[in-house]
Amino acid sequence: MLVWFLPVFLVFLMIGLPVFFGLLAAPGILLWLNGQEKDITLLYRNVYNGMDSFPLMAIPFFMLAGELMNKGGITMRLVEFAQALMGHLRGGLAHVNVLSSMLFAGLSGSAVADTSALGSMLIPAMEKQGYTRKFAAAITAASSVIGPIIPPSGIMIIYAYVMGESVAALFLAGIVPGAMIGIGLMLMIKFMANKYDFPVASRKYTWGERGQASLKAFWPLLTPVIILGGILVGIFTPTEAAAVAVAYALFIGFFVLRTLTVSEVPGILIRSGTTSAVVLLLVGAAMAFKTVVSLSHAPEQMATFILSLSDNPLMLLFLINLLLFAVGMFLDAGPAIIILGPILGPIFINLGVDPIHFAIIMSVNLTVGLATPPMGLILFVASAVSGEKVEAISKAILPFLAVEVIVIFLITYVPAISMTIPRLTGFAN
Repeated sequence: MLVWFLPVFLVFLMIGLPVFFGLLAAPGILLWLNGQEKDITLLYRNVYNGMDSFPLMAIPFFMLAGELMNKGGITMRLVEFAQALMGHLRGGLAHVNVLSSMLFAGLSGSAVADTSALGSMLIPAMEKQGYTRKFAAAITAASSVIGPIIPPSGIMIIYAYVMGESVAALFLAGIVPGAMIGIGLMLMIKFMANKYDFPVASRKYTWGERGQASLKAFWPLLTPVIILGGILVGIFTPTEAAAVAVAYALFIGFFVLRTLTVSEVPGILIRSGTTSAVVLLLVGAAMAFKTVVSLSHAPEQMATFILSLSDNPLMLLFLINLLLFAVGMFLDAGPAIIILGPILGPIFINLGVDPIHFAIIMSVNLTVGLATPPMGLILFVASAVSGEKVEAISKAILPFLAVEVIVIFLITYVPAISMTIPRLTGFAN
């Protein structure tokens, strides 16, 4: 069934069928052709069961918090803070783009939200300063993958839900990999800035101006501290932390910065509700598919096949990275984790790979896939925001994708990169 599922699923995607319906239609048709009509009922019944989960409530809450902060002008304050620190460098706005993504990642946990919110501000600004539009869109898309890696992270919540891992451990394990991607992108920008003579900002901010920008960004930057600190100390669960983030965003928007109005709240709720519905429907469809796959004994057959390729765990990790990278080109990270996590996770855990380490390998790889041609979702968002063709953005993003692939393999073969913080805090062995 797994052999035929992906081709059928890709055909549905190519004819324009939404991912949610493709995830249900492909296995449904295969079950019907295989004479397993009873399992079709199980497939569709489990759509609701897959969404009916308290831990998954964290996803709509974090999305609502991101919408509130974006509408409340908090995104602008983060960009101004990043500009005060790095705007004077050659290629300064490109550096600001990456640093803003790293800061915004601690608020939204969403690559799409990052691309949309930051791209609408920074792409026109970069173009006005002399960058090409395709380059501005490319660096925005490339840096946006940091959003789901630095905590809080929606896809890590999904992985923890599916695989029974600690959300706090995954959040902590994502900090260093996310920072490495950001630093790697900045090094590439520095190399390209010198080679292609990128523009330099007109002046350097004084320390007084930097202090003012830091004060403006203080309340937004306190958000990840509250979320992570509360989870790690044990004050609240990740789901409760997401609700606290919403309350904090409302408090900042209405009473501290006074940038939100009551009339804006319905629109914010509608946008975050729509986005959350899309994500949760995908989770429900993928969980339903997972149930049917488990009945077909496909995971055991897949495990046997993978182990037959090599008995060297390092070689198998290399091959799985290639597989995940290819899957990430066509499938969103959430559904891919739900479908492949239960199949691949146990295989590598039995080979001695730490479950938290494998979770980060999978999460980072599939997240980078969001910015990978030909079907990377972030590329289409960047295209919509910038007005540039996807093909042009795809070519311009290749140097930055190369950096991210290098980071993926470093994470894969140097477990300490992702495991040190969880171990030091007692959340991993």
